[in-house]
Amino acid sequence: MNRLTLSMLLLALPISLAAQDDLMNLINEGTKPEINYASATFKSTHILNGQSIEKMAPKQLDFRISHRFGRINSGAYELFGLDQANIHFSLEYGINKWLMAGIGRGTYEKTFDGFAKFSILKQSSGARVMPVSLSVFTSAALKTVRWNDPARPFDFTSRLTYVGQVLIARKFSPSFSAQLTPSFIHRNLTGSISDPYNIFAIGAGGRMKLSKRISVNAEYYINPDPGSYNGQPVYNPLALGVDIETGGHVFQLIFTNSLAMIEKGFIGESTGSWGNGDIHFGFNISRVFNLRKEGKP
Repeated sequence: MNRLTLSMLLLALPISLAAQDDLMNLINEGTKPEINYASATFKSTHILNGQSIEKMAPKQLDFRISHRFGRINSGAYELFGLDQANIHFSLEYGINKWLMAGIGRGTYEKTFDGFAKFSILKQSSGARVMPVSLSVFTSAALKTVRWNDPARPFDFTSRLTYVGQVLIARKFSPSFSAQLTPSFIHRNLTGSISDPYNIFAIGAGGRMKLSKRISVNAEYYINPDPGSYNGQPVYNPLALGVDIETGGHVFQLIFTNSLAMIEKGFIGESTGSWGNGDIHFGFNISRVFNLRKEGKP
């Protein structure tokens, strides 16, 4: 290599480096900053008894079957509660990215219920930082069991109970998620004069993954003034359980002091006490159907 060639190469080197810097700047300017949304904060639309921050994806239908057996302390004659069974069926459908709606029917007081869940905020990082996900849940329940007090009016509207909840959740790590659930319940008519018409409570729930398909869950609602239901003392609901995912199914095995499986029931009508052994074993089974046509978003 002669001196002339070497000189030309040395002169060309800064020009080449400057051109590469300009090219990288152009690429960076053309790349949009990414927003990373948290996913699978909970595995199901329910932590255990109560709603989680999760909702069904658009055009996906979830068919849920829930069982709660009798109290374990009922003894061997009742096979520790397994001779008794309460069932709740529900359909949950994702209407769009921010709205889910559902209907259900349970043997507990022969109750029909309808509900909706709205996504307001979604936890994210990156170009947009949002520390929590937030949704609003609302439901109405119609009790159709026969009324035992003919002296009091009990028309259609008297049978209705309404629930409103704010769901605030955060996925702290790939293994751990937690949720707070401020709740309000209104009864149009109470079973006895000592029962409250309005109930305020706040729920706390969490999920800890043990493996890719198994997690342990816990859920507790604090009611500052639980009062009574049909004249019986009400206790704060506590539920402990395990989620097991098997392909398109999610099984939830549950121990709880609540017999009811919808919000107005387990928050305001749990007359069993964990301290007295009034514990119900039960399970939820979730089966998801994709109703979206192939090739369409």
